[in-house]
Amino acid sequence: MTQEAFFHDWLVSHLQVRLARDYKEIKANIGEDRKHEFNKHYPDLILANQGMVLAIMEVETEESTTAEQAGRWKELAGLGAKLILMVPNHTRPKVMDLVLQAGLAGKVGVGSYEITIKM
Repeated sequence: MTQEAFFHDWLVSHLQVRLARDYKEIKANIGEDRKHEFNKHYPDLILANQGMVLAIMEVETEESTTAEQAGRWKELAGLGAKLILMVPNHTRPKVMDLVLQAGLAGKVGVGSYEITIKM
């Protein structure tokens, strides 16, 4: 497992716990584990309350913020639930450009994360 994949999976797990305050039912697809399907797709997180899926979330890393990945975002945004992208803070402008180019401006929410280590 690469460091990038390890970090991605850790962040999906972290968000699953953190978002439990807002969503009562959170299903995570971590690594190669594809147990939770939403309309024949396997987003990183499926966020629901009382059986209704309110949003799906994809966690992106610096390596995965590409034009090719924007095609996947377009697919996921058309599934009937809000798509939320979590991206590294410094890639947010690039991701916003990719979202606009894909015609997803009104269909996708973009959140960001930043890891700071102080010594």
